[in-house]
Amino acid sequence: MIRASWAVWVSVLVSGCVSSGGPYGGMNSPVERPAGWGVSDEPRLVALVNEAPEVPREFRAAWVATVDNIDWPSEPGLSSASQQQEMLTLMDRAMRLGLNAIVFQIRPTADALYSSELEPWSYYLSGEQGVAPDPFYDPLSFAVEEAHRRGIELHVWLNPYRAAHPTASGTLDDSHVLSRFPEAVHEYGTQKWMDPGSPDIAQHSLDVILDVVRRYDIDGVHMDDYFYPYPANDDQGNRIDFPDSSFYNLYGDGLSRSDWRRRNVDDFIQRVYSRIKETKSWVLFGISPFGIWQPGYPENVTGFNQHENLYADARKWLNRGWVDYYTPQLYWAMESSGQPYPDLLDWWISENDQNRHIWPGIFTSRVILEGNSHWENNELVRQVAHTRSVPGATGNVHFSMRAIMPAKHGMGKDLAKSLYAEPALVPATHWLGVSTPNKPLLEYHSLGNRGYMSIEPGDDTEVRAWTVRIKTSAGWETRILPGWNRTIAVEDDVLGVVVNTVGRLGVTSVPVGLLRN
Repeated sequence: MIRASWAVWVSVLVSGCVSSGGPYGGMNSPVERPAGWGVSDEPRLVALVNEAPEVPREFRAAWVATVDNIDWPSEPGLSSASQQQEMLTLMDRAMRLGLNAIVFQIRPTADALYSSELEPWSYYLSGEQGVAPDPFYDPLSFAVEEAHRRGIELHVWLNPYRAAHPTASGTLDDSHVLSRFPEAVHEYGTQKWMDPGSPDIAQHSLDVILDVVRRYDIDGVHMDDYFYPYPANDDQGNRIDFPDSSFYNLYGDGLSRSDWRRRNVDDFIQRVYSRIKETKSWVLFGISPFGIWQPGYPENVTGFNQHENLYADARKWLNRGWVDYYTPQLYWAMESSGQPYPDLLDWWISENDQNRHIWPGIFTSRVILEGNSHWENNELVRQVAHTRSVPGATGNVHFSMRAIMPAKHGMGKDLAKSLYAEPALVPATHWLGVSTPNKPLLEYHSLGNRGYMSIEPGDDTEVRAWTVRIKTSAGWETRILPGWNRTIAVEDDVLGVVVNTVGRLGVTSVPVGLLRN
């Protein structure tokens, strides 16, 4: 029953939701008067909603790499129970650190860390490619469920072209892409690489991605910087050209080899984006390209040229809007000579013609490296702070999760106790045409000497989260609850509560407020 000491449930309409234009953007405050309000309560309720602190918007993520067992599982051949426990530990850690997304590598080498009819089970799970977990479970289903249980987004990370890595020993399974398309998989350096110029390879990798999108409740699809392989050299130090002459002779169409290679990747990226949207419009597509497009962009930048060496025209993909978010790998220090973090971030933002999310990747793992590669924690703290200060960038992705697991260097403490102490929503993705959810339906219940609020959706929109701002005599507390959690404990010192519904793509409803009389 509704306790008499609380005001009647009322809705307060705010003309605008939390801005996605920056991690700490503003909320508009004009208020309309819904019919049926008690006049005596109206000024206090309006004041409560206007006083409620804004919920920050920031993408706070970490890569979970499975190639070479970098982050998960810790080694091949663990029991299913041990793998699951490691995943639970990882997810619990992410939640405690204030992360709101995980980028989980599920296809490192044309294999699968999930149940697939298109590609074999990964070596990095069992120690033998093609062998399923025993007893059986689906690691991706498990990861999605556990992430969402904690209010964390799960983005799947797939490598579109790498076919084999030297850290995976043993034989390749008969279902591997090398057996299916032997003419389109090449030895290159220490790896095997699928040929981006092969129509069969392009279709196969697209089929793999769409199969995952259809069957799993993921929040995003993610690719990193590996398109054509990084250049390899022979024993004399001479660069080895990628052996794609047969496909170039068939499909080159009079283009130079470099332009043809870039066209292959361009066409693939565009197809992936459009087909994901046709399949599930709400699933985001993001790319994490090498942090430098070409030397000289901007003027003071020197270094590796991905445009000419990886045949990745990452500027074009961003300019054209073939992604929902970009995570350029800005793995250099703030004052790096030739690759300063601030200058590179400014350049990528300046190329964001379609106003997509910019969430730069940072090399957090350098805090656990030795010698000249080592960074002090403060370097990463400064990079996150700088990202927050720049209009047009709304978060960071940490490489990788192992760097922020419990350790002596304390980077995780800097996140949990300082940078990410206050919870944050993932920035809203407005360009996908999502509607604003209705305001939530709230009811106060007494339970002995305690009370709680129940929350229900105001419509059939899928609820990703609830933002809950609680006012006590000590001030305000902000909570972000996963959508399945529909109760809020109300202690005796609670003076008022303001709640919003958060839809799948981060768009929020108007707030609903409750005030103690």
